[in-house]
Amino acid sequence: MGARKKLAAEARKEKNKQLCIARLNNNNTSPRKTRLMADLVRGKDVEYALNVLKYSKKESSEKIRKLVLSAIANWQGKNEGARIEDSHLYIKEIYVDGGRMLKRLRTAPQGRGYRIRKRSNHITVIIDSRVENNQTAEE
Repeated sequence: MGARKKLAAEARKEKNKQLCIARLNNNNTSPRKTRLMADLVRGKDVEYALNVLKYSKKESSEKIRKLVLSAIANWQGKNEGARIEDSHLYIKEIYVDGGRMLKRLRTAPQGRGYRIRKRSNHITVIIDSRVENNQTAEE
């Protein structure tokens, strides 16, 4: 690896250390239904997102809410001296990827069989602070 690539890789690793990520793998709802809730909270403040997810009737909203709370706990672990209220946390990224698919056969008329695909998904939440890290270190 060249020197330039090595420096870029080290800078990328250092930047990723500051991110607070929470993941949920093999969630047993379909990705399409989960993306509806993820789209509602993408880019919003954490307090607003938690309220939206708490009062939604969708099944996936409770799982995303727990995931956001986990990401907040991860942020607290990395920034022990900072307060959540002063840092203005927001959901920087949230995405839902397809997971494993259980494939089954359902009997159908005239000796046929129809496929049933039970889908699952992987949810990733990344939160960040709207306040610069340098300002919180100076205070």
